[in-house]
Amino acid sequence: MEAAWATTLILIVILVLICAWRILNWLWFKPKRLEKLLREQGFQGNPYRLLFGDSKDLLKTRKKALSKPMNLSDNIIPRVSSYTHHTVNTHGKNCFIWLGPTPRVTILDPGQIKDVLNNMSDFPKPDTNPLVKLLATGLADHDGEKWSKHRRLINPAFNLERLKVSCLHLIDIDF
Repeated sequence: MEAAWATTLILIVILVLICAWRILNWLWFKPKRLEKLLREQGFQGNPYRLLFGDSKDLLKTRKKALSKPMNLSDNIIPRVSSYTHHTVNTHGKNCFIWLGPTPRVTILDPGQIKDVLNNMSDFPKPDTNPLVKLLATGLADHDGEKWSKHRRLINPAFNLERLKVSCLHLIDIDF
């Protein structure tokens, strides 16, 4: 009888240790490992902070940006994406922010953006909410062959000559 209790107790302790290790790995070890890898690749950003990451700063910056009146100009980035704008100004064109224990990478170098778009299989998209997929689907939601097919279908619409013709038609329209 005592052997059964001891075995049960050992199994419970092992299960608790496994769960604790997984939580610790998810909340600390994996984000710190990702931070180290990103820094080795030349990305800059704030150090990882447990559980929340940059979420508190993001909300603070967003609230501050929305409290000010908007300038009458085409430059809407400081208002629409205030924290990303702040991060790019602080850390450069290749930077990252933390959304909880997950890093979000920002790349503004055209050559690197082209590499990412040409190697879509190497850069998987994060999982999205199923409700969002139900309400808004498009090229941004597709992966793999489906993405390639849809990209080939819409690619002619963005031909430089067609865009010029479209712009000329818009200019000719009288309001």
